[in-house]
Amino acid sequence: MNKRYYSLDVFRGATVALMILVNNPGSWSHLFSPLAHAEWHGLTPTDLVFPFFLFAVGNALAFVMPRLRESGDRIFWQKVLKRTVLIFGIGLFLNWWPFVQWQGDALVFRHWVNPDDPEWGIRIFGVLQRIALAYCFASIMVYYLKEKSVIAVSAVLLLVYWLLCVMFGGNDPYSLAGWFGTDVDKRVLGVAHLYKGEGVPFDPEGLMSTLPAIVQVVLGYLTGKYIRLQGRVEWLWPKLEVSGEPIYKMLAGLLVTAVLLSLLGLFWGLGFPINKKIWTSSYVLYTSGLALSAIGSMIWFIEVLGVRNWLTRFFDVFGKNPLFIFVLSGALPRLLGLIRIPVGINDAGDDLYTTPLRWFYTEVCAQVPGPPEVGSFCYALAFLAVCWGICYVLDKKKIYIKV
Repeated sequence: MNKRYYSLDVFRGATVALMILVNNPGSWSHLFSPLAHAEWHGLTPTDLVFPFFLFAVGNALAFVMPRLRESGDRIFWQKVLKRTVLIFGIGLFLNWWPFVQWQGDALVFRHWVNPDDPEWGIRIFGVLQRIALAYCFASIMVYYLKEKSVIAVSAVLLLVYWLLCVMFGGNDPYSLAGWFGTDVDKRVLGVAHLYKGEGVPFDPEGLMSTLPAIVQVVLGYLTGKYIRLQGRVEWLWPKLEVSGEPIYKMLAGLLVTAVLLSLLGLFWGLGFPINKKIWTSSYVLYTSGLALSAIGSMIWFIEVLGVRNWLTRFFDVFGKNPLFIFVLSGALPRLLGLIRIPVGINDAGDDLYTTPLRWFYTEVCAQVPGPPEVGSFCYALAFLAVCWGICYVLDKKKIYIKV
């Protein structure tokens, strides 16, 4: 069996590709329902992308942790803290980028806090920031604790988060208005630095909801270690004997665990609703179960059956430079958004402008026959193809940008 586990590279690349696809539609007003997040409680395919990526971070950690342990505490802390700070910093940079914006006919600096409206400023948290913090704390847990203790601490984190929601939430503790984490974010981060896409200050990647996200990385780590050892988990089932090749034992273990986690998440969801935006504990378990199912399926097709085709190659290319291409997919549209293309004059005599990407959407993609969702999706596919082309060139030149 390929020791590199090509299937895990494909899983990571597929997750990155889907993140880029759902984050870059032609129009946020025209989305096919599977490509939109659930409004609050519930789940869509899009709501699987971020937890799958955190799960993939844990998978990768399982393969580097043995080297970190051999290097000793000093090297471990140096590498983990450096990576955490860099990823968090890149996320903050991306939130601020490109540092200027159009105000009338002039480019003005984007202040940390808007001097004209102190409730608006640069958002502190985001996707990369959550990845950084979840990776950091998960790394510390798995480095210093035995597997049984890691599982116990993870269970405590999920339970404590549930109790915090119940104890400090409002009359409806799992609602947008009642969730306790917003008050914490306001006090610690400040209203100016919170996400406001829900119409009110509320950060879906805030401080409190990062607690259960740590467990997502830990579950990915435990899965990666289980795969790396091909199912040898005597500490968990010391008397279990299963006949057959190691890879089949491992796949059986992945499938059983996937079903158990998914069912546990669904059952817990009856009282603690599955919800991405407040990252509920039931959401962690359910999506981790689905991630296990996806990884197990990929191992079966790619490692056992030996499937290697254009689709695996397409996703593998994304997996070679995942962080770089994700950052580029966010930074490039914002930079191109500073370029203004005149398109006419409005009734008041003011000049009207568009941007290169907006022009491409309205003049090319939106003209595709069918409902407007088709054109919006075509734009997302075109953007994804450009990102793939960049990754392909980097891969051909053996350029791998890592943090």
